[in-house]
Amino acid sequence: MASDEDSDQLAKFRAKTADLQSELTSLQQKLAASEERFRLLADAAPIMIWMADAEGLCTFFNRAWLEFRGRTLEQEVGNQWVEGVHPEDRTQCLETFLKCLSTRKIFRLQFRLQRDRGKYRWVEGTGTPRYEGLGEFAGFVGTAVDIDDRKNNIFNPDEATVRKVMALTEREREVLILIAGGKSTKSAAEELGISYKTCDSHRSRILEKLGIHNTAGMVRHAIRSGLIEP
Repeated sequence: MASDEDSDQLAKFRAKTADLQSELTSLQQKLAASEERFRLLADAAPIMIWMADAEGLCTFFNRAWLEFRGRTLEQEVGNQWVEGVHPEDRTQCLETFLKCLSTRKIFRLQFRLQRDRGKYRWVEGTGTPRYEGLGEFAGFVGTAVDIDDRKNNIFNPDEATVRKVMALTEREREVLILIAGGKSTKSAAEELGISYKTCDSHRSRILEKLGIHNTAGMVRHAIRSGLIEP
């Protein structure tokens, strides 16, 4: 027969268990509410948003993604979304995603994704690792932005700018690419194996030939001629 002390301990244990269960239920409700708010915000966003679990399987795509693809959430979840990636880009896309999933690092890549009418468009995808609870890895959340018009501008450069750039010497174009790509004159000189004075002289001639006055103008000409991406 249990003593009064045992009965008290049992009562305290049951009370503690009830409190823990109540706290767990409250946390689950808050988590569900938080996830619902995220989904509402994601569906209102103008860009495509996706979410994957710790195993790399996609669990959510927002309205913008589904409208772009012309498919339902049920048709995209898991790894079914891969069906929409252009066959030529599929291997690189998956390798990048899986590598960053294992290393838990942010990634950014460009690939072609099929629209609802069957046409492929270039998109730039990004992914960021997400964590829950006490820092437990929970997967990735990411975006995809349609950059097809920008890519088309690269593939169809401005003809007048191309003529100006092609009138430069080969060395001058090399300097233009490096400086327009973010290198300083000193860094460009080191990379090309020439002196700073020589590189600066090339830079001055580039400005003169292109009829511009600063680095910003060099960047614009390099982009418009297709030498670098914007």
